[in-house]
Amino acid sequence: MSRIGKKPVEVPSGVTANINGQTVEVKGPKGTLSFKATDDVTISQDEGKISVQPRGTSKRARQQWGMSRSMIENLVTGVSKGFKKELEINGVGYRAAIQGNILKLSLGYSHEVNFEVPKGVTVTTPKQTEIIVEGIDAQLVGQVAANIREWRGPEPYKGKGIKYKGEFIFRKEGKKK
Repeated sequence: MSRIGKKPVEVPSGVTANINGQTVEVKGPKGTLSFKATDDVTISQDEGKISVQPRGTSKRARQQWGMSRSMIENLVTGVSKGFKKELEINGVGYRAAIQGNILKLSLGYSHEVNFEVPKGVTVTTPKQTEIIVEGIDAQLVGQVAANIREWRGPEPYKGKGIKYKGEFIFRKEGKKK
């Protein structure tokens, strides 16, 4: 039994959800998102709650049960609150600046890295060493943050690079004399 799948998704006030077959469309103050579930699950809505049930007891149906419920919850959270990832830049001379739709990163390379921000995501730099990625699609926000971090991941000796806020970097001891 899926512990996640059993729990119904609460639809807060100000958010409307429409179920059309296997497609769930959620509208809220921040926008509209939709998700198409597989035929292994049944989706129903009653009294401001969306519940997901598996069709049969196959392994795939049980896998899709919890995953579909999580996806629907991400839709509801995205259109009501939105998602946010915060990145920190550590290192001498490492900095970030946003110019229009392009994030300019100075990461110790011989050139400046220009990262084009995709539609549906907003990137802000309150300080030169902070990057905030926000949007309504959880997957897109996480992927954009991961793509930015990929340019210069944190290294284990001094911790230089781009890391998620609150992420622990395991430090190694340097050379000994």
